Amino acid sequence: MEDLIKALQIFLTYKNVEYPTNCSHDEMRIMDIEIDEVSDEDKKILDELGFFVSESDDCFKSFRFGSA
Repeated sequence: MEDLIKALQIFLTYKNVEYPTNCSHDEMRIMDIEIDEVSDEDKKILDELGFFVSESDDCFKSFRFGSA
């Protein structure tokens, strides 16, 4: 859970949205944060924490924190 909280804190530095996530089977998406607005350094940290850039969905996504 600590990695999820750290990742969400990074996303919070970019935008504080009312409904920040979208979960479906085995995946969690971060909504309304543009990939291009996140620094390369933060993208690397987010990747280590379990979130990656999904070009096909144009968002940050995690299979680690998705629903099961």
